[in-house]
Amino acid sequence: MRLVWLVTLVFAVLVVLFVVANVAPVSVGLWPFDTRVEVPLAVAALAVAAVFYLLGATVTWVSAVSARRRARKLAASVEALQAEIAALKDKLRQAEAAKAAPSSSTALAPAR
Repeated sequence: MRLVWLVTLVFAVLVVLFVVANVAPVSVGLWPFDTRVEVPLAVAALAVAAVFYLLGATVTWVSAVSARRRARKLAASVEALQAEIAALKDKLRQAEAAKAAPSSSTALAPAR
């Protein structure tokens, strides 16, 4: 866990250094619109990175839906099979107890 915090801290320091080093204003516009906005270069770069990060996370999450569904079905199947194993073990114990009970009662019976 400490490694995660260390990597996060290093990454945060790098982002801060990037923002401090890239304060020059750039004009940002979107093609079909004529509106342009002046923002620092770091803000523009980080905004683009954030948008593509969210896009990638969404694609990954959507592509994993089928795997999560399959895992839920398999977990339900495992639970059903474990319940069946428990029932079969119980039947086996009952059968062994029934088989052992008559043989022990005949051994205790007096001989004629």
